[in-house]
Amino acid sequence: MAELQVDDNTSSRMTSSVEEETCINPDRVYDEGEKSIFGQHQSTDTIGKPHTCDRCEKSFWSSRNLKVHQRTHTGEKPYSCNQCEKSFSQSGYFKVHQRIHTGEKPFTCDQCEKSFSRSFDLTIHKRIHTGEKPFTCDQCEKSFSRSGNLRTHQRIHTGEKPFTCDQCETSFRRSFDLRVHQRIHTGEKPYSCDQCEKSFTDSLSLKRHQQIHSFEQWKKEFSDSYSVNLHQPTHTGEKPDVCAPCEKSLREPDHMGEHLH
Repeated sequence: MAELQVDDNTSSRMTSSVEEETCINPDRVYDEGEKSIFGQHQSTDTIGKPHTCDRCEKSFWSSRNLKVHQRTHTGEKPYSCNQCEKSFSQSGYFKVHQRIHTGEKPFTCDQCEKSFSRSFDLTIHKRIHTGEKPFTCDQCEKSFSRSGNLRTHQRIHTGEKPFTCDQCETSFRRSFDLRVHQRIHTGEKPYSCDQCEKSFTDSLSLKRHQQIHSFEQWKKEFSDSYSVNLHQPTHTGEKPDVCAPCEKSLREPDHMGEHLH
């Protein structure tokens, strides 16, 4: 199953509700306890967050947000998918995940009508149309449309390879490269050719292989076309090849060599 990433809207809502709840959203609805706390917050900048985690001392405006935070320590994931049994610590993550199974893609590009299951993906996609690359490397000024791509790129400069194979200790800059590498040890080849059923560890190797079939098909079509063109004059009597010195017409180009000798 594809790795789940939470979209920007969901992530920002969770960050604001779980980590640092502020008064930037005056239309948000709070329960009675939160209203009194949040009213005090709006009236002063000096009041502290009254709900504190007993494990890391991080503080929150509401007990509900503290409870959600504590799941990072306990590992509790109360929201379980009934189709794949994957579990989540927050309902927002769970709702986004369910779209994998339902196929729901509520976020549509207004330029090409491509749809996405997460607003985050739509935001990134739109940069294809705008050319926007807001994340710039401070060492070589190369720019990227996603912050994750910038972080991966920066490892070229730092030499960091944080993803290490637990079987041979080879290290990689990207987790993707590690996953592909591990298939050498497991023997997994998830990419299969639909023409000869040969399998490969990665999609690039499959694409390279498929070019062999494309070339062979082109050769066959070219050969068949060439053979037909040679055969047709036997019926029509046409002699399309003409000797320049003597202007004699020949039916097949191979006969030209014999004629010239």
